[in-house]
Amino acid sequence: MAKKEDIRKDRLPNHIAVIMDGNGRWAKKRGNQRIFGHKNGVQAVKETVEGSAELGINYLTLYAFSRENWNRPKQEIDALMNLLVTTVDKELSTLQKNNIKLHIIGDLKELPKQVQEKIEYAVEKTQSNSGLNLNLALNYSGRWEILNAMKQYGKDIQKQNKPVDLDLDTVNRYLTTGNTPDPDLLIRTSGEQRLSNFLLWQLAYSELYFTETLWPDFRKENLYKAIINYQNRERRFGKISEQIIK
Repeated sequence: MAKKEDIRKDRLPNHIAVIMDGNGRWAKKRGNQRIFGHKNGVQAVKETVEGSAELGINYLTLYAFSRENWNRPKQEIDALMNLLVTTVDKELSTLQKNNIKLHIIGDLKELPKQVQEKIEYAVEKTQSNSGLNLNLALNYSGRWEILNAMKQYGKDIQKQNKPVDLDLDTVNRYLTTGNTPDPDLLIRTSGEQRLSNFLLWQLAYSELYFTETLWPDFRKENLYKAIINYQNRERRFGKISEQIIK
């Protein structure tokens, strides 16, 4: 079992992104409907956020609801939206207590009004916090984000009526992640090994970690294990080993 004490504090990932996968299969194994898995996944979210904050991770991004998830049965979507509202309502005091700042990446305008209001209220209430930056990806997809960034860039070019150099920094500014640094580590649960349209631009040089653990079973020890695995890797960013400063 991975322990907190085994983690090197001098090599912590600055930003961890998580694809929280396996709720439905977890519930199915127990003879329950998928929403039962989503409800039990809330504890995994709490442990991951708490564990990250305790370690001193600066950024944590959770893939909560993709744009493709609208294709699921209406009953499941409605249940997910209700769960989102109740969870944000219930956990706001915990975010405040732990000095966690909430951000949203994705298009909130397409979510139910009640969800928008609860989310916006929580974001506003935590803006003065200076600890862990918690990004929730809601109604988000990587291709949508890149397309939306290019559309906004095009509109600004038309307004200025003059060409503007398009470079990497400019693209980053137009993404919903804004000034958030790229993830150092991506964790995906449930054994699936794909990105599922998540942070396609930002994950270019991230270390990818896949675990068979289904999301509702994910605990701090699983987070520690992923971080220790990350710390045992050599990140070269196109260089060779001899160029890396140890």
